[in-house]
Amino acid sequence: MKLKTLTTAILLSLPTAGAFAAALDRSGQSISAFLQPDNYFEAGISILDPDVSGTTRTAEKTDDMAGDYYFPTAALKIQATDQISVGLLYDQPFGADAEYTKTAAFTNQHQGNTKVEVDTQNLSLLVGFQPSENWNLYGGAVYQTVKGNVALRGSAYSVFGGVHPIAGALPASNLPAYDAKIKETDGYGWLAGFAYQIPDIALKASLTYRSEIDHKVNITETVPPLTAYTDAKTTITTPQSVNLDLQTGIMADTVAFANLRWVNWKDFSIRPQKFGQLSQSSTVTAVTKQPAGFDLVAYEDDQISATVGVGRKFNDLWAGNVSLGWDSGAGDPVTTLGPTEGYWNVGLGLQYSPTPATFIAGGVKYFMLGDAKAQSGAQFGTDAYVAEFEDNDAWAYGLKIGYKF
Repeated sequence: MKLKTLTTAILLSLPTAGAFAAALDRSGQSISAFLQPDNYFEAGISILDPDVSGTTRTAEKTDDMAGDYYFPTAALKIQATDQISVGLLYDQPFGADAEYTKTAAFTNQHQGNTKVEVDTQNLSLLVGFQPSENWNLYGGAVYQTVKGNVALRGSAYSVFGGVHPIAGALPASNLPAYDAKIKETDGYGWLAGFAYQIPDIALKASLTYRSEIDHKVNITETVPPLTAYTDAKTTITTPQSVNLDLQTGIMADTVAFANLRWVNWKDFSIRPQKFGQLSQSSTVTAVTKQPAGFDLVAYEDDQISATVGVGRKFNDLWAGNVSLGWDSGAGDPVTTLGPTEGYWNVGLGLQYSPTPATFIAGGVKYFMLGDAKAQSGAQFGTDAYVAEFEDNDAWAYGLKIGYKF
């Protein structure tokens, strides 16, 4: 069936063209490069072009608040012995890039716009043990960095509850505003998993667990002078996840593949030190009715995403695939800093192999983003919301090169 070479030539090398996934999920954290045979190197880039806009409760139309972004990936895998492999994987697993430039709910002409930017980087060092041709047991350490900036403006965030009891007595230039700068910091985690394969029929299955990673972060905050504040570090814990990857030959030169991913966003939250103190102050709780305070960002549900598709080798030079994807989202209502609820997508990929050892692959995906109600942190856990976001979409493009040696 010519499937042994097909499994290394397609699918796992074709770029997924990024992800506009739930919460802050971006790269999907694939380890497929590490499961390639022999020695292998790849590098890629994915670009996302989302279009996300909505309507506030006061019938104002927002602009496109979702910023374009890109993220690179790279991987090196060395088959050190017949039974031992070593790999180094780089990706940017989580992130956010958004800015509102219209509507009184999210902007202030004197103080600027509501916006957020979050960047993370992962470096994973893996060691695999292959007791037989069929099995691969692997694990390793993960080094991760995180940094970000947040600015909250407009009536939706006036003292973070959408209402400020003395706002009417203040000039527009003095309305309460909040800024947070998250200095780049690092943390360590781990991953472990196993893979099973039958090369002659292009059957491969892998299950990978990644741990959560704690970051003790110094956050520089600018807050309204409405209470006394104390300084302390904030703990940000990026979520644990599980990836299940499957593929099998279904006919000559053709394979089917599937991916299932779970991310524990339900237990994720960010509450900067001074932000949390302000959210518990009497001035704010009188409006929000939340004496325990509230988070800057939090999610109601875990994320589940899935992709299925078919790949085919047309000849020695060309191969391609088609795919269908789905993402559950992480709850609705959802934070105003990322107001979509999951997606459906369709994708196409094409690969050119000028030599048996090299390839270049490109892919494109179209995302139909789920409708969502967006709420401020003060509204989390209630049915209240600031704006509705409907009929939004995104395009994603990916490019990857690879070398087998």
